Amino acid sequence: MSNTVEKVNLHVRNKHRFGYNFEQLMQCCPELKNHVFINQFNNQTIDFSNSDAVKLLNKALLITNYDIQNWDIPNDYLCPPIPGRADYLHYIADLLAESNNGIIPTGETVQGLDIGIGANCIYPIIGNKTYNWSFVGTDIDEKAIQNCKKIIEQNPTLIDFVSLQLQTESRFIFKNSITPEDRFAFTICNPPFHTSALEAAKANIRKNNNLELSKIDKPHLNFGGQNSELWCDGGELKFLTQMIYESVKYPLNCFWFTTLVSKKENLKSLYKTLEKVNPVAIKTINMAQGQKTSRFIAWTFLSEGQQKSWKF
Repeated sequence: MSNTVEKVNLHVRNKHRFGYNFEQLMQCCPELKNHVFINQFNNQTIDFSNSDAVKLLNKALLITNYDIQNWDIPNDYLCPPIPGRADYLHYIADLLAESNNGIIPTGETVQGLDIGIGANCIYPIIGNKTYNWSFVGTDIDEKAIQNCKKIIEQNPTLIDFVSLQLQTESRFIFKNSITPEDRFAFTICNPPFHTSALEAAKANIRKNNNLELSKIDKPHLNFGGQNSELWCDGGELKFLTQMIYESVKYPLNCFWFTTLVSKKENLKSLYKTLEKVNPVAIKTINMAQGQKTSRFIAWTFLSEGQQKSWKF
């Protein structure tokens, strides 16, 4: 039984627009069978509040749709929803196409910088398998970097396309990650959005309640997440403000600086900060997955002439 209702909110190229074919997924990942059940609407599904089930679903999706045969993350690390992460990359592809005669640039010369790659390596996997792009992934968490290294080593098709770098100065975002020779087509980021561990825990309880759980014995993170993945001092707004100010130092090293913005109320302040650094263009791209609405902002310092002469 597969769920074939089209999720029209997802990007038109998103492989997950027609839901999850659990029969196929269970064939690829037999461990998933223990977590699949029939819900009240007579559809196969999993308990999305169960972190083990979510991780196995991700593993099955990566095998089925992205030819990733070996993927795992340590307990308590962020296990991202793959359809939403794929959407972000598809919209970036559209953004790049606007400066490439309407054609999405593909191949390893199109390089992305993943700020906060985490332990999951999701953006480089999807970006490489979908568009053959290459990536540099950075993180302040050495354990996360080591797990990404393990994923890459166990999936040799990624080896030539994904490189990793530990950010040793946690107060910086682009310093140590961008060299004078770099020419990134885009940066990508899922920033820590809470201001404290307590705020993150409260938000997760609300999420679980929204999943209509009848009982929560122990509040837990169904998608996992370490401190550096979920919260930082000042939260999303402070982190992204820092990112914007730092980006000024690398105007020719990146075509589009982009980042997810989880909290819509942060946009007004971020626009004001962007106006201060005077980019050539600012864009906000709205996305929707199910009932959730999200968005990312993008900005560039390249003049129109520099944009036209950019070699993807």
